[in-house]
Amino acid sequence: MAAKKILFLVGDFAEDYEVMVPFQTLLTVGHTVHAVCPDKKAGQTIKTAIHDFEGDQTYTEKPGHNFTLNASFAEVREADYDALMIAGGRAPEYIRLNPRVIAIVRHFAETHKPIAAICHAAQVLAAASVISGKRISAYAACAPEVRLAGATYVETPPDGAITDGNFVTGFAWPAHPQWLAQFLTLLGTKIEL
Repeated sequence: MAAKKILFLVGDFAEDYEVMVPFQTLLTVGHTVHAVCPDKKAGQTIKTAIHDFEGDQTYTEKPGHNFTLNASFAEVREADYDALMIAGGRAPEYIRLNPRVIAIVRHFAETHKPIAAICHAAQVLAAASVISGKRISAYAACAPEVRLAGATYVETPPDGAITDGNFVTGFAWPAHPQWLAQFLTLLGTKIEL
């Protein structure tokens, strides 16, 4: 398997599991992952949030871990990367306002490189206008934005994910097994036991 170089967009109050689990999983199987956040440098941290489904009308939120970035946002050259991953949680609602984030996402979409987005990360895809005509899964509260961006919102179970072309999207962190497996398939990663 050829190791891939993956750009990972995160931000303060990204969902803890949606940062930690994919980051560690992709490193474990041999890929290089550069986690970046607008206006932050390598060595700085983001605060994460733990979102859980506890029977309320929406998810609950608790403080998560601090996550140390390993690359600087200002130094990103998207052409150097093979794929893009975007964490969910609350970060997408504000990182999508950054013009550079939008340009990065559009690069990956226009060059048909794999893009993995989980939960609220669909907000970034919608803001970048790159999902028209695609089938996209996301947290249910993002369905109106997905539809307004011209995509078909696919209501998956919480542990579900889908692939449409170069996009792999999932409902939320319970979808990690399917979401990561589908992303690894797009990356050409083969794991032998």
